[in-house]
Amino acid sequence: MHYLALAAKIVLFLLLLSFAAMNSDTVSLRYFLGLEWRAPLVLMLFVFFALGLLLGLLIGVGQRWRQGRELAALRRGQQATDNKE
Repeated sequence: MHYLALAAKIVLFLLLLSFAAMNSDTVSLRYFLGLEWRAPLVLMLFVFFALGLLLGLLIGVGQRWRQGRELAALRRGQQATDNKE
């Protein structure tokens, strides 16, 4: 099983390496007011993928934190109800 996982990782690495090699053309991203960023396509894809991943993680952490506070409040309410009985 260990060899199968290692083979899968090597194949994935080679696929990503070939993707990066085939998409090394320089592209430009234009902003407002004439600002422009020129970089290889694979770098731009990686940067925006990483930003999307980070944004998704931040949203998930925020929701988890909110749910934790809500659960704690419900537990406090349940304990108060149990103590009155």
